Amino acid sequence: MKEIFVVTHTEATHHLENKVGGWHDSDLTHRGLQEAEAVAEHLAVLIGTGEVEIYSSDLRRAAQTAAAIANRMGQTTQETSALREINYGVAGGKPQEWLDARYTPAPDDNRLDHDCGIEGAETRRDVANRVFPFVDEVVGRPCQTQIIVTHGFTLSMVVAAWMRIPIDAAGFVAFPVKPGSITQLRQDDFFQNRAVISIGDVAHFSGF
Repeated sequence: MKEIFVVTHTEATHHLENKVGGWHDSDLTHRGLQEAEAVAEHLAVLIGTGEVEIYSSDLRRAAQTAAAIANRMGQTTQETSALREINYGVAGGKPQEWLDARYTPAPDDNRLDHDCGIEGAETRRDVANRVFPFVDEVVGRPCQTQIIVTHGFTLSMVVAAWMRIPIDAAGFVAFPVKPGSITQLRQDDFFQNRAVISIGDVAHFSGF
């Protein structure tokens, strides 16, 4: 049985500063570091012992979240740019109000290739083109338990790739989750069905 746990990074400085994330390389806050420890402990309970592979976006907020998980499980993390958040181009690191004033939502007839009017921004197709092959590579590895640490928008593309939704059909895909959430994916050995067991679980923060 293949199980993949997809984690969104915990609270980062750009959240508190109300700045645009994207490829802006923010750090976890003090609370975010505490939340990462809670995520790690919950995953340790869910997974138990055995071989685990951990993959993470190479942006610091995700890598720091993954480091807490890897430390708790005595594992290492493989970082990759494939799992980065969507790039908001010149808006990255600017006040959210700056982006809101210039952002043009994608129309229904061009959901995949619209750049939202922001110079240097990625489209949905851009994100899917880096996420989908990476997820396929991870799923194809023999390790039966894997953890992917990524970002809010990118999580939707990870789940879409897991479900084998064609990129051309992923224009409206969205799975809204909170920072520090855990999404559990499972493929059984007999039918080979790819199930989504849970999306965006944050029960591990009940004590915060």
